[in-house]
Amino acid sequence: MSQIVRCGLIQCSNPINDESVPVADIQKAMYDKHIPFIEKAGEQGVQILCLQEIFNGPYFCPSQDTRWYDAAEPVPGPTTEALSAYAKKYEMVIIVPIYEEAMRGVYYNTAAVIDADGTYLGKYRKQHIPQTSGFWEKFFFKPGDGGYPIFETRYAKVGVYICYDRHFPEGARCLGLNGAEIVFNPSATVAGLSQYLWKLEQPAHAVANGYYVGAINRVGTEAPWNIGKFYGTSYFVNPRGQFVAEGSEDDDELIVADLDLSMIDEVRKTWQFYRDRRPEAYDELVDY
Repeated sequence: MSQIVRCGLIQCSNPINDESVPVADIQKAMYDKHIPFIEKAGEQGVQILCLQEIFNGPYFCPSQDTRWYDAAEPVPGPTTEALSAYAKKYEMVIIVPIYEEAMRGVYYNTAAVIDADGTYLGKYRKQHIPQTSGFWEKFFFKPGDGGYPIFETRYAKVGVYICYDRHFPEGARCLGLNGAEIVFNPSATVAGLSQYLWKLEQPAHAVANGYYVGAINRVGTEAPWNIGKFYGTSYFVNPRGQFVAEGSEDDDELIVADLDLSMIDEVRKTWQFYRDRRPEAYDELVDY
């Protein structure tokens, strides 16, 4: 028996590439740009929608400029509250990646999960924080706490894994062990760095863990940093590692796919990875 859940991803470019513009104005422009796509998703019957990493701003981590600390806000907070109204209006779960201020001077790269009735369910904080040329994230984010939570939404059990996290199979496994049926990976990544991995790692996670993955990447080139082209190509992949839907490399767009959760059972009846795994034999994973 099929268990169809209609899911959506939004990939967007930054409409303001001018550092002289106040941070709040850039955030408002990016937020406002997303609203028509959110409404389009609701009108198309999307039941679970995920936005891109730090959706309401540029990917500012190529800088090490303290002005971007002003982009952080509490979670839950004003942005999650505003989007809760859209979740309730369209009976649509919305995953909201945002720059979180936990307390003065303590910031996380976070994704909030809002249920279909507008209720805030909780958040995931990015665990793995890169620190390399063009991606100076440790300047802006503290490594996440809180583990790998699963959110029991109205339509499916959802997990979140943010950008750089996707290179680490350990957390992807934890999400599966915790019961994820769909894992969303909002990202900001550029051509020439990770593009050859983009369609390799996440399908592998989907297969190894027997769940769906929705991968989101922004599009365009963001000045003044110009670290490269964000290549979009957001997609859904099923537990067999097959691509279900895919976006373009360049366009602002909504990607929609109908995911049949019954496939998870079909796949796991064949590939008994959870039965056959040997946690008692994996001590080396935490000894080094």
